[in-house]
Amino acid sequence: GSEAALNALTLVFPIQMLMVALAIGTGVGVNALLARTLGQRNREKASKVAENGLFLATVIYIICVLFGLFGIKAYISSQTRNALVLSMSVDYLRICCLLSFGVVFFSIFEKLLQATGRSLYSTIGQVTGAIINMILDPTLIYGFNLGVQGAAYATVIGQILSALLLAVFHMRLNKEFDHGLAYTKPNKRIIKEIYSIGLSAIIAQALMSFMVYAMNLILKFDASAQTAYGLFYKVQQFVLLMSFGLRDAITPIIAFSYGMQNKKRVKDGIKYGLIYTIVLMVAGTLITELFPNFFATLFNAGQSRIYFISAVRIISISFVFAGINIAFQGVYQALNGGMESLVVSLLRQAILILPLAWGFSKLVIQYDMDVSLIWYAFVITEVLSCVVGWVFLSRIEKKKMVFD
Repeated sequence: GSEAALNALTLVFPIQMLMVALAIGTGVGVNALLARTLGQRNREKASKVAENGLFLATVIYIICVLFGLFGIKAYISSQTRNALVLSMSVDYLRICCLLSFGVVFFSIFEKLLQATGRSLYSTIGQVTGAIINMILDPTLIYGFNLGVQGAAYATVIGQILSALLLAVFHMRLNKEFDHGLAYTKPNKRIIKEIYSIGLSAIIAQALMSFMVYAMNLILKFDASAQTAYGLFYKVQQFVLLMSFGLRDAITPIIAFSYGMQNKKRVKDGIKYGLIYTIVLMVAGTLITELFPNFFATLFNAGQSRIYFISAVRIISISFVFAGINIAFQGVYQALNGGMESLVVSLLRQAILILPLAWGFSKLVIQYDMDVSLIWYAFVITEVLSCVVGWVFLSRIEKKKMVFD
């Protein structure tokens, strides 16, 4: 049962990511537009931006519900032939979709609080949700014997309670603009502005979701490999979180120096950003290479343990390159290189990785080779993307750093 449950969670994961992508991407647009509008001291427009954000959250929730009612079965069937895994996945995902208003509204309220400089409160909401989820997980799964459904309820209840908490913070603390249904009326111009900023964030997040789904299809021939990949993805996100954090720190520094037209500071920002990223990623690589068994036990890898350990050992080689690629994207964004950033995302999450992994999987099936061959696709992808990223960086530096 536990192996089937792990496999089920791997299959539903891309849809969970996609729901978050829609909500967070919209939130990013709302956040940037609201902060800018508040900077212009335009209270009326700020009120409309905030309330239109909540209107869009409602639309996203309706989309999730429709998928929960009509789309799940077809989506899961495309990835597995196992009847038990299918029914577990459908049960889990249906609960997550029908009760997704928690995660959707949380994402918007979080960005509304960040836009007015109240990040502390959004963090309180996040931590509260995580703690509730951790307490409810074992209680509902084992205590009430609800299995996979228990895990789903624990997740959505955590999300709903943190969204309610943030709603209270938002109503009580965000006094820089007015609240109320009068401003909720959908405003075409504002919605267009929100998505002109937020769309690239949605695409970047959705690409991750698409890649995991495609990898699940490629690994469909072996459920243990599928599960191992799903578990490895968690380890990878944990390590790469450090480089995402650094990227979000260096982007404003480089953008600010670029605005000042201070060439030396831009160069220093890029140099030290890359050095710190490499140091952190080397540390991350060492931890995963030295203690793969610890992670296998932590994530309860079960039958897929051997697959999981080989995935950790091989794919971890790519962490340093992946970190550099993420840092590059932060640099491009700071220097108005949105296009370059998108190309590197596409290379890493679709154009290079999927054909390579698919080709290797065909060799594995045809010549009965070791499944671990497929994991090398990740290493090759990150190295090649890194080369392209470096070329882009030199080009941008030549083109953009011409200050009189």
